[in-house]
Amino acid sequence: MKILIAGGTGLIGRVLTKRLVETNHKVTILSRSAQPGGLPPSVGVSVWDGQNRGAWHADVESADAIINLAGENIGDLPWTNARKVSIRSSRVDAGHALVEAIRDARHKPAVLLQASAVGYYGTHPDEIFTEDSPPGLDFLSEVGVDWETSTQAVEALGVRRVLLRTGIVLSPDGGVLPKFMYPVRLMVGGAMGSGRQWVSWIHMQDEVEAIRFLLENPAAVGAFNLVAPQPVANAEFVRTLAEVLCKPYWLTVPAFALQVLLGEMSMLVLDGQHVVPQRLQQMGFQFAYNDLHDALKNLSQ
Repeated sequence: MKILIAGGTGLIGRVLTKRLVETNHKVTILSRSAQPGGLPPSVGVSVWDGQNRGAWHADVESADAIINLAGENIGDLPWTNARKVSIRSSRVDAGHALVEAIRDARHKPAVLLQASAVGYYGTHPDEIFTEDSPPGLDFLSEVGVDWETSTQAVEALGVRRVLLRTGIVLSPDGGVLPKFMYPVRLMVGGAMGSGRQWVSWIHMQDEVEAIRFLLENPAAVGAFNLVAPQPVANAEFVRTLAEVLCKPYWLTVPAFALQVLLGEMSMLVLDGQHVVPQRLQQMGFQFAYNDLHDALKNLSQ
């Protein structure tokens, strides 16, 4: 299968690209750099800016499938008003650009996998969120709705569309896990805020295999929660990480300190949601890592 990936140089994109090549797919990535580096030699690179038409439209014409993972990292910088605009536009503009290219293509891809996130549901201390749950009302919920809607028009063009509502992806190479590991390794690990907020996590291997599963399954349509079946509270997450790393667990980081330090972005660690992969399990996907301890042990080796 010829697969075009937007956002193929990101944390998930690089691992996914490598796995797709290993399973005999032909992959081209859309990148702002002509030489992004760190990719298998067989991977093609096409330059785009995430907004405007260009030579990359020819890659859409030849693609059997498109995976859109494009979007700025929400956890890198504080959420100023300008930063919020950039977070949203990096996702929505890329989606619109892909829709325009697909609309113009004589040969249209059979499927488009559209990245999203569990932030779509908003946060709640008790509610359990499935794919049927409505969106929330906070900033990340609004971004999630706009992100998903940005490529909705391809459905009217006959393209199967899958929404990847991803939780916290655990990888030693980036994302949340190294940020959690750092204080634990310094022996100052502990709960953040109340510690009762939910962490809906997924091992990188399961994230990538779930994407492959949905890509290759023609019955997969609509939204899917890409999270492990057993979410945990923040306190349990850090306690388990400390156990795996053979470090103490004792210090609680007060919520007000994180709010002062991170501003509105503190919701990423102080608020959470209990999300379950209902549709993914109903379709028969088998997780390699259901248990957090096993996942963290594997990733810390």
